[in-house]
Amino acid sequence: MAQTSIILRIELDHNHITFGEVAATIGKAGGDITSIDVIRPGKDSSVRDITVDIAESAESAVVEALKSHVGIKLINVSDRTFLAHLGGKINIQPNLPIKNRDDLSRVYTPGVARVCTAIHEDPKKAYSLTIKRNTVAVISDGTAVLGLGDIGPHAAAPVMEGKAMLFKQLAGVDAFPICLDTKDTEEIIRTVKAISPIFGGINLEDISSPRCFEIETRLAEELDIPVFHDDQHGTAVVVVAGLLNALKVVGKKIDSVRIVVNGIGAAGVSICKMLLAAGVTRLVPVDREGAIVRGGSYEYPMWQWLAEQPQVEAEKGTLKEVLRDADVFIGVSRGGLLNAADVQTMAPDRIVFAMANPQPEIDPEEALPYVRVLGTGRSDYPNQINNVLVFPGIFRGALDCRARRINEPMKLAAARAIASVVTESELNEHYIIPSIFNEQVVTKVRRAVVEAAILTGTARRTPPDFR
Repeated sequence: MAQTSIILRIELDHNHITFGEVAATIGKAGGDITSIDVIRPGKDSSVRDITVDIAESAESAVVEALKSHVGIKLINVSDRTFLAHLGGKINIQPNLPIKNRDDLSRVYTPGVARVCTAIHEDPKKAYSLTIKRNTVAVISDGTAVLGLGDIGPHAAAPVMEGKAMLFKQLAGVDAFPICLDTKDTEEIIRTVKAISPIFGGINLEDISSPRCFEIETRLAEELDIPVFHDDQHGTAVVVVAGLLNALKVVGKKIDSVRIVVNGIGAAGVSICKMLLAAGVTRLVPVDREGAIVRGGSYEYPMWQWLAEQPQVEAEKGTLKEVLRDADVFIGVSRGGLLNAADVQTMAPDRIVFAMANPQPEIDPEEALPYVRVLGTGRSDYPNQINNVLVFPGIFRGALDCRARRINEPMKLAAARAIASVVTESELNEHYIIPSIFNEQVVTKVRRAVVEAAILTGTARRTPPDFR
């Protein structure tokens, strides 16, 4: 159930009601008081701000219960989430102060002309003389935002701002949200190429399938900076990281397990590709019409590619049919597709990653008694499969070595690095994936990505700590 936090500003008439009665009213309506601030004390009346954690569906019940009480005047209701977004969540700050004319002449005209000329003569100097070396564009058209779908570029902005915050806080990367008011594939490609000179990397975000595949492929081919569609590859990297550790917990090998992946869209295709790169030999991709089988014929190019892979099974069937005897289920589809009886048909020591949001493919409480390792996309259960673990470190490494692109070896290296953050002594059914706030994650991912970029020849620079 979705939770939120609200601040209630109330005026109490002490002749008619006590604060204890107010607290009881809030609790009975479903709220949990977390803090109280006295705004204006008084003998006969007082004004207080009461912070309440509550299910979104119960907010109106709390408000109405307070309004119905004699002695309570409800002055204002503020949603703390909305307050955090007021005015946007990021801004731009200069690195140097401009205090006098001499400062102005250095950072702007006439001094800046010498720097422009130097870059004109040698474009590579843009990496050392501009923000390019540490700047990523977070680009969306708003067509596949979180679990909200096609809500448009304006409504997508808060998500892209949040992503920029995570880039900065976790990896020191300056990221800027760019929400495009077009769904046209060619126009998106042209626009991204046109703005690319100032950026060191492109993070595509929340662009619907199948357009996202062509957009990323074309941009990766036509630009000389890394392009990374996080919904595809970030999700795939963290899934593989979690799976590597989950297999250790259950004592199985990746080249012997049978894996069912449900939902063969942007994330599902990338997950399948990474699983194959990681050594999976028995793969069953499943979409709404059933299993995608080896030797089948499909109009969708990515499905056809999967059908041509020798590791993909040839047996047809519905999701529930092909799930039988599977060692691993990975869901990136929609909620409520499976129940406990379905999971019990899997092989012993089951691993289930049910990542549909906000409702997983199977209710976690229903699945937990019957699976050995459970992962979801939610933060209220252990083992959250969260791509925030991936993109900060991958881009930190790619920028530091000035990689031309982010290739499959770099992604697989990132997955193994994330898995390695969880030590053997820490690893258990409820802890297969580290916290996004674990500082080792970005450090290890960055190092692994740089090493892979150097080995595969996509790095154009060796960072000082690698020399």
